[in-house]
Amino acid sequence: MARPARTADTASTPAAVGEGVLEELIGYALRRAQLKLFQNLIARLSAYDLRPAQFSALAIIEQNPGLMQADLARALAIEPPQVVPMLNKLEERALAVRVRCKPDKRSYGIFLSKAGETLLKELKQIASDSDREATSALDDEERGQLLRLLSRIYQEPRG
Repeated sequence: MARPARTADTASTPAAVGEGVLEELIGYALRRAQLKLFQNLIARLSAYDLRPAQFSALAIIEQNPGLMQADLARALAIEPPQVVPMLNKLEERALAVRVRCKPDKRSYGIFLSKAGETLLKELKQIASDSDREATSALDDEERGQLLRLLSRIYQEPRG
């Protein structure tokens, strides 16, 4: 049976699109949720000319002052060469600094600058507010449960 032609009246009304088997896949649901969360965060960080990965890098550097580029890449789950342009941008904005390590002159430890520390305090509140807004359909207990379950998926199994 042929579908009825879309008219000007029906073209403006989006039809619900079934996702079928995708609705049963955790990966698909995670990706959809991640997109919603990131769209919200990206919009808020854009006023600071920052991306979520740069915010994440600043937060990790704050918790691990002096860490090496390879360690930052591992923490961000990205390839080490991808860290270099990110750090270059953070250094250009005077938010982070690379300091040569004494034992190994080829290695650099990464630290937040004073400006980076100050901005990160503000960004952490923005990220928290964004996260809460994007997950407003969940109550505090559900939110905590979701965080625990997601952590179990991505953390290394304990043996």
